[in-house]
Amino acid sequence: MSAVKLPQPAPSFSAAAAVCTLRGSVLTLAILTLVIYDADASNAENTEEDGDGNGGGDDDVYHLPKVFGLNYGEMERRFKVYIYPDGDPNTYYQTPRKLTGKYSSEGYFFQNLRESNFVTDDPDRADLFFIPISCHKMRGKGISYENMTVIVHDYVESLISKYPYWNRTLGADHFFVTCHDVGVRATEGVPLLVKNSIRVVCSPSYDVGFIPHKDVALPQILQPFALPAGGNDLENRIQIPILLDYLLARSPLQVNQPVQILSLASVSIMNTVMQNLGALDDAWFLGIGNSKIRVILARVWENDTELDISNNRINRATGHLLYQKRFYRTKFCICPGGSQVNSARIADSIHYGCVPVILSNYYDLPFNDILNWHKFSVILKEKDVYQLKEILKNITQEEFATLHNNLVKVQKHFQWNSPPLKHDAFHMVMYELWLRHHVIKY
Repeated sequence: MSAVKLPQPAPSFSAAAAVCTLRGSVLTLAILTLVIYDADASNAENTEEDGDGNGGGDDDVYHLPKVFGLNYGEMERRFKVYIYPDGDPNTYYQTPRKLTGKYSSEGYFFQNLRESNFVTDDPDRADLFFIPISCHKMRGKGISYENMTVIVHDYVESLISKYPYWNRTLGADHFFVTCHDVGVRATEGVPLLVKNSIRVVCSPSYDVGFIPHKDVALPQILQPFALPAGGNDLENRIQIPILLDYLLARSPLQVNQPVQILSLASVSIMNTVMQNLGALDDAWFLGIGNSKIRVILARVWENDTELDISNNRINRATGHLLYQKRFYRTKFCICPGGSQVNSARIADSIHYGCVPVILSNYYDLPFNDILNWHKFSVILKEKDVYQLKEILKNITQEEFATLHNNLVKVQKHFQWNSPPLKHDAFHMVMYELWLRHHVIKY
């Protein structure tokens, strides 16, 4: 079945060339990794036959499915990470702040790494070195941006002076993880960390120093999900592009209301808010006005009768788990960038089986060099907001079915587990790190 063709003008040469070059560089690393470990190909092929090589009909969502399957097996067998032991776990180091809320991906990675077989206590066996400092924990303790920068700088300097490993590569084989956008701001004040080490961040924007062939996009995932995963339910995805009412605050929602296009820019109730009011500090969305694209989206389409877009917050009195249940009947979920290019609503859409419509510039999507996002989402530039309805209505039911079915195939990659499971979000991040460690020479 042919891929969805969107009526968009061709990107400028510079933008297109940059994206192709950056993605190509990491894909080349993947191929080189396969060649390097060709001696063990027979073992990897056995792994593929056992289901670890994605040979079970999922190949069409990957750029290079066989290369991914073979390299993944090598990663599981060979990849080792050393965690610096320095830092008091009761302050800003070593352990996650929590595993819930908008920034839980950071916490899950901290925990999953220790639960995995990738950790080594012998730094001489390590392929990469993890700097276990949590800006999310600093944020939770009310530390200012300025003081965060000082804390990060002093901690990194202490590791450099105490251990010989940073100086071997000037930090190129070191990485840190931060999901909260304050982490990006806090580490920007430490140039040697930003320039040299691998940054695993939830806000991977090309225009704020993110370097795709070096850094890694961390998916922003709100867990636990309040309801089971959606998918394989095309009959529930209403085809009629007419809405009888607004989603938000204007009037109570009728349960059997048809929905085709739902704007996640307008929703402020996240996955666990209805079930756990104690998590409100990290679960609220501050509204559509926290980015230019969201303001434009509301201004252009708020009064449209076919696009369900509003500049209000959801009314909790309208029903239990209203936000989540809405996904099950929606075909396309609009995910514009916020204060940063990323949006947790993308992972929500994937989990509940609603094809994400990504409206964002300069966004290096998570696992972009592994997964072919065009096979399970609609990717638009911010300038396309004015043609949004035309673009979505031009997607045929057959094309939508293909996008939806492929979306189900990638759900496992956007799920955190404890302990981690094969091909989940943790292992996908580790695979990205595994690819990048091959460029390091010392």
